Amino acid sequence: MDIYGLMKMGLDATELRNRTIANNIVNINTPNYKRKYVTFEDSLKNEMDNAKIEVKVDKDSVVREDGNNVDLESEKVNQAAASLQYNAIVSLTNTKLSMTKSVISGR
Repeated sequence: MDIYGLMKMGLDATELRNRTIANNIVNINTPNYKRKYVTFEDSLKNEMDNAKIEVKVDKDSVVREDGNNVDLESEKVNQAAASLQYNAIVSLTNTKLSMTKSVISGR
C-alpha cells in the first residue's frame, strides 16, 4: 500500500471512529444499547496490505441495569483522541503533498 492510500485509510478510520463515538453518546440512555468501536490499527499492524476498517460491538464491558454499556467519560476521551489523530493525519498529508509539490516544481 502506498503512503497516500495509507493516509486516506487513516482519515477514513478516524472519521468513522468519530461518527461511531457520537452515535454511542447519542444512545447513552437507550436501554440494551451496546457501545460500538472502530478497529483499524490492529488490522494494519497484522497485515498492512489487507488492513480493513471495521465497526465492532463491545459485548465485554460492564453493563448498567438497563443493559446499556456506554460510559460518557470514556467516550469523551476517545472522541478527543480521535480528533487529535485526525488532525495529525491531515497535517502529515499536507506536509507530504507540500514536499511532493516542491520536488515537482524543483524548489
